[in-house]
Amino acid sequence: MALDGIVTRAIVHELQGCKGGRISKIHQPNGHDVVLTLRAQRGNSKLLISASPTYPRVHFTEKTFVNPTEAPMFCMLLRKHCEGAIIEEIRQIGMERIIHIDVRQRDELGDVSVKRIIIELMGRHSNIVLVDPITGTILDGIHHVTPSISSYRVIMPGFSYTEPPEQHKSNPLEVSSTEFRNSYTAAEEEASRWLVNSFSGLSPLIAGEITSRVSADQGDDHALSEGEDARIQADALWTAFESVMGPVRDNSYTPVTGLNAKGKMIFSAVQLQSIQDAEKTYDTMSKCMEDYYGDKAERDTVKQRVSDLLRFLQNERSKNIKKLDNLNKDLLEADDADKFRLWGELLFASLHQVSKGDKSVELVNFYDEDQANITIQLDPLLTPSDNAQRYFKRYNKYKNSLAVIHEQLGKTKDEINYLDNLLQQLSIASMNDIEEIREELVQQGYLRDRNKKGKKKKKNDRPTVHQFTSSEGIELLVGKNNLQNEYVTNRLASANDTWLHTKDIPGSHVVIRSTDFGEATLEEAAQLAAYFSQAKESSSVPVDYTFIRHVRKPSGSKPGFVIYDHQKTLFVTPNEELVKSLPSTIKNG
Repeated sequence: MALDGIVTRAIVHELQGCKGGRISKIHQPNGHDVVLTLRAQRGNSKLLISASPTYPRVHFTEKTFVNPTEAPMFCMLLRKHCEGAIIEEIRQIGMERIIHIDVRQRDELGDVSVKRIIIELMGRHSNIVLVDPITGTILDGIHHVTPSISSYRVIMPGFSYTEPPEQHKSNPLEVSSTEFRNSYTAAEEEASRWLVNSFSGLSPLIAGEITSRVSADQGDDHALSEGEDARIQADALWTAFESVMGPVRDNSYTPVTGLNAKGKMIFSAVQLQSIQDAEKTYDTMSKCMEDYYGDKAERDTVKQRVSDLLRFLQNERSKNIKKLDNLNKDLLEADDADKFRLWGELLFASLHQVSKGDKSVELVNFYDEDQANITIQLDPLLTPSDNAQRYFKRYNKYKNSLAVIHEQLGKTKDEINYLDNLLQQLSIASMNDIEEIREELVQQGYLRDRNKKGKKKKKNDRPTVHQFTSSEGIELLVGKNNLQNEYVTNRLASANDTWLHTKDIPGSHVVIRSTDFGEATLEEAAQLAAYFSQAKESSSVPVDYTFIRHVRKPSGSKPGFVIYDHQKTLFVTPNEELVKSLPSTIKNG
């Protein structure tokens, strides 16, 4: 469900509390998101503005973002013109998905300077544009639109700002009952489509909600049927229309999420009859959108960024699975080594019974308790002695290869486990985690360093650490890739801290940084270990826990691999709501 004009109105209404507040910090964690730290009556808050082509949105957020070491150019420009500025006005343009934020600050000369942040939430055409409202000149946009891309409007520094093309639709908050009825009566399309095509800000979801309220009020037999009098239809539709738009006009919202009849998660600023299951209401539109979008936007970006790594790791895993099959076949053959030794000895003991040219011979197996006969295949071109020697050579060959095969089997299984770990880590990786996984693969010789000619990594650069706080106020550290796991377990943790990991399942290292904690903290740490593991969707997941002093890394082992003892095991079922309810932050080392 895309963000519509009603949701935009609800968000703008919520943002009115920021008027008179100050923009204290500006960050741009990626190519389409900007995060403003605001200081207003409500205290400090973070406003996420996203021009993502898939998930454009604006709302307050509690999430922690990892910012690049060097701010992008658009972020630097925003900081120059808007950091420290006072928010003077926040408004929606009509019922469109366009928000204007006017800010005022003093420039380098001490003169008052007013700038306008224009947020266009229009799917793949979404943008954030900084404009000088006096001249109408664009200072820059987070996404550039060149003349070769669009002949109608250009989003580039120095060009005049042109609003998106008008759709020539009516404002649903201003239409009168007479205008509504007359327009619908003259229409020749079904009600839901007519609503979307006639009024700005109405999504198909809201149009469907309005028509379903007609059906609910009058019964399915009196729904908007073709044979019914057009005037009666118009009256019924107007009543349902007003039941939705009245609260919107009064800025009275009921943010809600839930599953529709098709099992798809939807959200809205107004109550929905179309929600069939898992309905959840919220105090604010921001909380609703934060919950609905969750990690969707980041996961979408991550999927695009990890596609090459995913392919590489899956190919490597497939190669090792094939190698494992071949080694097991070799092992079966090598297990026949004793058979060849036996045949050789029997042949040497019975050379007088064999002649050159024989294709096989039947001899008594004097090693067998029952002295049973055994048939031995021969090469007719070889002498009996050479046939015996041939079997001894095969015996020695397979006997020597057994040690190599067992060694290779161990290495190949370790390699598959390592690749499974990396694949699991990619499935939960954030943008910063991806780069650390890529760096690890470079260090391990799997990939070439693409940044060899670029800046060298600083020696004191440390991996990202994901820090949670338990309900008892205890610090919980989580590693989401091998570099983080090693740093958390081997560097940050103390000998008497408690270490957790899913038993025999790829997953994160979790550390409870305290010697004094209760069952609640242990349960929550186990929940983190299970949630950030390959068994995330399973039930009754075994989680081992022990003191850090019982955890060690074998010499020469792969990154993130440890062995441990003195462990105890508890079983938990991953609970996403519990994990998300724990306060968390991301920090560099």
